[in-house]
Amino acid sequence: MQQIRAAILADDLAAVGSLPVPTQYRGLVVRADEVGMFEGLSTKDKDPRKSLHVQDVPTPALGPGEALVAVMASAINYNTVWTSIFEPLPTFGFLRRYGKVSELTRRHDLPYHVVGSDLAGVVLRTGAGVNQYRAGDEVVAHCLAVELEDPAGHDDTMLDPEQRIWGFETNFGGLAELALVKSNQLMRKPAHLTWEESACPGLVNSTAYRQLVSTHGANMRQGDNVLIWGATGGLGSYATQLALHGGATPICVVSSPEKAELVRSMGAELVIDRAAEGYQFWKDERTQDPKEWQRFGKRIRQLTGGDDPDIVLEHPGRETFGASVYVARRGGTIVTCASTSGFIHEFDNRYLWMSLKRIIGSHFANYREASLANRLVDKAKIHPTLSRTYPLDAAATAANDVHHNLHQGKVGVLCLAPEEGLGVRDAETRDRHLTAINRFRDR
Repeated sequence: MQQIRAAILADDLAAVGSLPVPTQYRGLVVRADEVGMFEGLSTKDKDPRKSLHVQDVPTPALGPGEALVAVMASAINYNTVWTSIFEPLPTFGFLRRYGKVSELTRRHDLPYHVVGSDLAGVVLRTGAGVNQYRAGDEVVAHCLAVELEDPAGHDDTMLDPEQRIWGFETNFGGLAELALVKSNQLMRKPAHLTWEESACPGLVNSTAYRQLVSTHGANMRQGDNVLIWGATGGLGSYATQLALHGGATPICVVSSPEKAELVRSMGAELVIDRAAEGYQFWKDERTQDPKEWQRFGKRIRQLTGGDDPDIVLEHPGRETFGASVYVARRGGTIVTCASTSGFIHEFDNRYLWMSLKRIIGSHFANYREASLANRLVDKAKIHPTLSRTYPLDAAATAANDVHHNLHQGKVGVLCLAPEEGLGVRDAETRDRHLTAINRFRDR
């Protein structure tokens, strides 16, 4: 592994393909024999630092259509948090089911799960049938893994019956020194970004792109008002940029004056600090408060000059969903994913059916959408929202920070990269956009 790291750091990428593949590597794992460790605890009391371990694991055999990538940096996503606290169920069930698909997928069914759904790194080896990428290529990866043996997946690969999220529903994820991906997960690394910056947009930027921009999502248009919950978070920070870049008007919901300042620095003008304004959408665990929905909707109209949101970007879930359905305009769209505050949603259906609103479920993105989202990053139209970077040995602490919302934007993890700031190939573009690139740092 040291030889691979040294070659990459020396920019001797041509040599990478001739170096031996290590028989093992370090990865961040959860263990099957520990899935019961949090029984009886509430979600907030489950500690990823107890369940996530950095350990040596065997390097998996490389199959057709696959690539082995030397991971320079990765990032924390909420699916890693769910994996680490074994909610809504342990991910070993996903690995068992995937292991039954074929002899090749049996490799994934193991008593440990190497997690992580983002990476930036260098291709180390490619399997049979891989033509567009070769050893030494600098890449990022999106997290959609599909088999594409069923016709249902060939219009929109997200509808493939064997569609999975890599590093969550498959093994050998990106929070590690090596990662195993399908070659059609690979995209070119933006040349003006560091390894850790490049690793951050993949999952959340692609997810936001499908939710807002794609015809499979809300099909956002110029002039649309877009309500964005958690506008400085991993998903919301990219949604805010996509709205601004696409000619829409984001209405950014945040939870502190500091976060309000941050979204304004991104160019957003309409901001609601829900903590300062004291919105409480639930009277108790069972009862929502429609008067708070009304107060929230009135505040939105004050900001927009009388308009309700054309689109509501929903990801908190249970806590906010009733309010989201209520405030969307007549004929508007609520596009939903994630549900970080709870998967069981409740809303008053009168405000949906009588006002002809739509709820659209959105889950990550297909390869085309992920590629288009990555192109915006590559062209410096959308910028990484990296706020802090941890070494791989402290990745469990990083996951705990995300679990307890102690972060802004994205949290990065250095894997083979020994320090921050490496991997930049286009210094001129970087210098032009340095203020935007660094906006989330140290927040």
